[in-house]
Amino acid sequence: MTFEPWQIAYAAVAALLVGFSKTGVPGSGILVVPIMAAIFGGRLSVGATLPMLIFADCFAVAFYHAHAQWDQIKKLLPWVVLGILVGTVTLKVLGDMHTKKDILNPVIGWIVLVMLMLSLLRGRLGDRLMPTSREGVVATGAVAGFTTMVSNAAGPVMQIYLASTGMAKNQLMGTSAWYFFILNVAKMPLLLLLTWDNPREPLLTGDTLLFNLATVPLILIGALSGKKLLPVIPQKVFTNTILVLSAAAAVRLILF
Repeated sequence: MTFEPWQIAYAAVAALLVGFSKTGVPGSGILVVPIMAAIFGGRLSVGATLPMLIFADCFAVAFYHAHAQWDQIKKLLPWVVLGILVGTVTLKVLGDMHTKKDILNPVIGWIVLVMLMLSLLRGRLGDRLMPTSREGVVATGAVAGFTTMVSNAAGPVMQIYLASTGMAKNQLMGTSAWYFFILNVAKMPLLLLLTWDNPREPLLTGDTLLFNLATVPLILIGALSGKKLLPVIPQKVFTNTILVLSAAAAVRLILF
């Protein structure tokens, strides 16, 4: 697999953001999803992104592991597993269609737009958008599981849920770190199984794994610089830039 110069540039940005989002600003990771889909196409991008996330998760766990609130993870986990299973079936069904155009492109585009809408609603509604009831926990878990399996885009849903618990920032980072590390590792055999079941529409290939190895240094730079750059980056400007770029990339996936 050869890459055009624009794809190499996109890959560099995605790798830096993967590392930065795990240790600095979690919301910045949403932009990685449409960037990777632009490089590989929607379906293959799901598998191409996952090893990058797992590598970056290792740093997040190393930095914040002592602060995890395991009771919150256990409460959500059964419903997340349900969502992951539904997402796995969805990936199989879409892959079996063998359409000329990657049908997962618009699916990922719409998921990203919905996640961005949730991020904006969280900013406007604050505590009124908190899933504190049992029904809210069930819905949050199922949606997070489905979106993480189909597009690796569950970040905004989890941010809203974890914020509703009232935990301190370090606890939020530690809980999020362990949560995504466990789920991302658990997703890997499912993607391998789907690839084995339908090799014409793979989710992981030798080329994507070589790509992952090439991005390791940039992920490392992003992860190590996340904590240091956070205090000096204007938060509002940075967040708004991520939202605008993510929305534009998502619309491109839907239309093209």
